[in-house]
Amino acid sequence: MSINLSKGLLIEYALSLPPLALQFEFNPENLSRTRSVNIVTGNAPGTRGGYDFTLPSETPRVAQGVTPNPEQGTITILIDASDRMGDPNLPGHLIASEFGIEPELDTLRSMVEPKSQGPGGVQMLASLGLGGNKAFQRDEHPSVLLFIWGTHILPMFLSSVQVDETAHMPSLRPYRANVTLSYQIIEGNNPFYQVEKVRQLVGAAMNLAGGISTSFSASFGVSF
Repeated sequence: MSINLSKGLLIEYALSLPPLALQFEFNPENLSRTRSVNIVTGNAPGTRGGYDFTLPSETPRVAQGVTPNPEQGTITILIDASDRMGDPNLPGHLIASEFGIEPELDTLRSMVEPKSQGPGGVQMLASLGLGGNKAFQRDEHPSVLLFIWGTHILPMFLSSVQVDETAHMPSLRPYRANVTLSYQIIEGNNPFYQVEKVRQLVGAAMNLAGGISTSFSASFGVSF
């Protein structure tokens, strides 16, 4: 049975030296997304885990002390230079034949290393010590990344990169590896997250249109 792989892209949302971007084959079955909330209800009298309620209009009071956490998750990707190494007509053949997937792995490592801001707003690895003279230009901060896959464009931070090298060249440079990326979505007032939330609302509306509202009405006598 064949597996349809689609392209995924990680790209740094910044003016950076060097420019950081990684395109990879991605199997959607290997995407994990987790949404959680912190529930702190205090000492509400006469109830467990929340406040008493009867009407839908009372639910904001019920949810006092409950705060959502930023969405987190993991993706597993395969980085493989075998095809490029074996076919001189493919783009990147010479680099892959000499260095395997080291350039891709170096890109991922650079994405999680702290950056500083140099002249002109250009970001660079803080370890190079090439930041500007101003105090804010010497601050170190992680990369803001965009994970692009299908209809999703998710702004995120990479929280960890785990590389399992599975094949090496005679020079001991890797040419195939499984990479697990842990991430946290950057939620709030940015254009990418706002578009994702609109897409999510549209999907939820489609789910209602598919008959969920009918079955809910039959069960509870509530219509939408």
